[in-house]
Amino acid sequence: MLEVEDLACRRGDRTLFTALSFGLPASTLLHVRGRNGSGKTTLLRALCGLLRPDAGTIRWRGEAITALADDYNREVLYFGHLNGIKADLTGQENLRVAATLDQDPISDAAITDALAQIGLAGFEDLPTRMLSQGQKKRVALARLILSKAPLWILDEPFTALDTDAVALLERRIAGHVAAGGAVVLTTHQEVQLTQGEIQRLTLESAPSQ
Repeated sequence: MLEVEDLACRRGDRTLFTALSFGLPASTLLHVRGRNGSGKTTLLRALCGLLRPDAGTIRWRGEAITALADDYNREVLYFGHLNGIKADLTGQENLRVAATLDQDPISDAAITDALAQIGLAGFEDLPTRMLSQGQKKRVALARLILSKAPLWILDEPFTALDTDAVALLERRIAGHVAAGGAVVLTTHQEVQLTQGEIQRLTLESAPSQ
């Protein structure tokens, strides 16, 4: 589904990685590992099309993502370090806005059900500024319940979650992979990622040039 060929990215004058190549088939999870500063977040943002690599090509189903543009964006769900939650909006409103931006309209009933599944029943109508950090994270993660995107790119999705939420997220990721989806994620936590196929990629910063 996803192919990376000879990818290179820099931050300022420092090379993060170079000549990076891998393929990600359907029903597979790729766990990206590496020290802080090794380029994990940069790689994930490049895979989403949010930044242009310094060299190399990223293909989705055989076509360069730069050529696919919005068609590729509709195939990807990206979860970054920031929750992407608007503090003055309720959980329902945040998810409705996210679905609109993803060009994937969703019913109010589906949003209410997703929030209940993620453990936020009774909190749907509260502005998210009134929620705890963990609850805000749950609002954002409810997108994984609602999303139909085949490719999930998740940057430290388990941070700030309690044990129950971690277990729920593990099950959701495993279900997505089992259904033929693909997942790329980073995590520093010891978690049971999936029962399906797992690939591991360790980034080691290239020497400065």
